[in-house]
Amino acid sequence: MRLTGWWQGRSNPQKVELYTRWSFHMFAVVEILGVGLGILSRALGPLGGWLFLAVVGHSALSAVVLSRGLDWQLSRRARPDRLLVVYGTASAALGVAALALHGFGSLDLGAAATASMGAAFFCVSGLVLALRRVRAMLALALAAGAVLLLTALACRIPLMDAARIAAGGAVVSVFMAFTTGFSAWLLRAVWELDEARELQARLAVAEERLRFGRDLHDVMGRNLSVLALKSELAVQLGRRGQTEAALAQMTEVQLLAQESQREVRDVVRGYREADLRTELEGARGVLAAAGIACSVRDPAAAELPPAVQSALAWVVREAATNVLRHGDATHCAVELRTEEGRAVLTVEDDGGGGTAGGAPGVSDSGTGPGAGSGLAGLRERLAALDGVLEAGPVDGGRFRVTARVPLASPGDSPGEVRTEAAGTGVAAGGAA
Repeated sequence: MRLTGWWQGRSNPQKVELYTRWSFHMFAVVEILGVGLGILSRALGPLGGWLFLAVVGHSALSAVVLSRGLDWQLSRRARPDRLLVVYGTASAALGVAALALHGFGSLDLGAAATASMGAAFFCVSGLVLALRRVRAMLALALAAGAVLLLTALACRIPLMDAARIAAGGAVVSVFMAFTTGFSAWLLRAVWELDEARELQARLAVAEERLRFGRDLHDVMGRNLSVLALKSELAVQLGRRGQTEAALAQMTEVQLLAQESQREVRDVVRGYREADLRTELEGARGVLAAAGIACSVRDPAAAELPPAVQSALAWVVREAATNVLRHGDATHCAVELRTEEGRAVLTVEDDGGGGTAGGAPGVSDSGTGPGAGSGLAGLRERLAALDGVLEAGPVDGGRFRVTARVPLASPGDSPGEVRTEAAGTGVAAGGAA
């Protein structure tokens, strides 16, 4: 496994979340290095060591609060109210203790101000993740400055020094509130956009199924009603001894059943056949809308037999859908060419983690545990034309789907090929 596999194997929302979480965890490191070491170097006697340990404990608690708050922002757990109360109390105690020690002459003003302001704005950064409204975040940051001012005055710190401490704490707290709140909002937006894209793909499939259901109902609804009425009439005529009339009605029932069968085949054929040019342009447009650059090379598309175009169009549709849903791609290349009497379609993306079957590790054979139903349906569809489908990862962290279809099968006329493809398409559609 490559060193960067742990990163490349994640989706874009997961990458943004990982980056955001570790950025928040760095707050704890900054507090220890910026606040703790500053106190340790400027405090008198063993008091500096105890304050340093207090800062380390506060930073560890801060990391836990930020992680739990981010989970609440993403609706993965309940808001940690008790933990927030403990964190707020610990932050206030640290800030008050630092200012009080300066009042007793055990800590210089610089170290006391650093500790109190650090406790204030790191506390704000944690508590902000328990809020959603910007006004509440701003009010919390300004409240931190006001508490610093009152605490400094209570500890007999001169008014100008207390004002500087309060102003510095308020300004940095506002900045921390804005940074933390915006990061949480951005992460929520990324996850919501990813869920919306997934939902859009599902809705497109559901809409197509509904359209097919409506078409089939329109064709079969009337014919089935007529079949029921005519068969009932034939039974009644038979009971009355009117054999000839009953036979005439049954003959019409037979003809109507054959006509219904033909119409259903027409509906299924129209539903299962796809236009290659339309699918290529559609894939380019959909991927571009999702922020995935798509290049298409199809000089031979117009020259292919209709059955071959239809089969390859389904490959394009399935591959483009899986690039959207299962991969983490930024670029997708679609190439159609002819070689040695075969049409060769290649769809390659740089997602690496996505698969045409919806799971990593799809085998070319299509029989392994990773072989998805989409691949199985495409293989059945191509097999009707003596075609093959290959799908799997390639060098450079890319994923490639390749379909090879003969332009003409030996001994088959174009009409026979089209009929066979249409018939197999019904069976393959359930898996596609």
